[in-house]
Amino acid sequence: MSSSDSTSPTFNSIATILETDFRVERSAISPDTALSDLGLDSLALMEFVFAVEDAFHLRIPEDRLDPREAGITLQRLCEVIDTESSGAAAKPAQAVAAHA
Repeated sequence: MSSSDSTSPTFNSIATILETDFRVERSAISPDTALSDLGLDSLALMEFVFAVEDAFHLRIPEDRLDPREAGITLQRLCEVIDTESSGAAAKPAQAVAAHA
């Protein structure tokens, strides 16, 4: 893990959501932390993913990230968000159509 991973804007946003909305201790949040190790039950885990999607104004396809899958880390979540964000920016016509 490089120091840049833990200070990326995406990671910091996710960490803030976990701390503020889900009362996860900051010391328990690192890029290497698996979603299953956050101490959230399955409902809270889904709510966390929805909160992240809302914060980043995107939807994460389940085939890209299933939060119930063992071993998914916060770093993996960041990578999926960054990929989905750049993909959404590359397809503005699709985004406009979705809001029509």
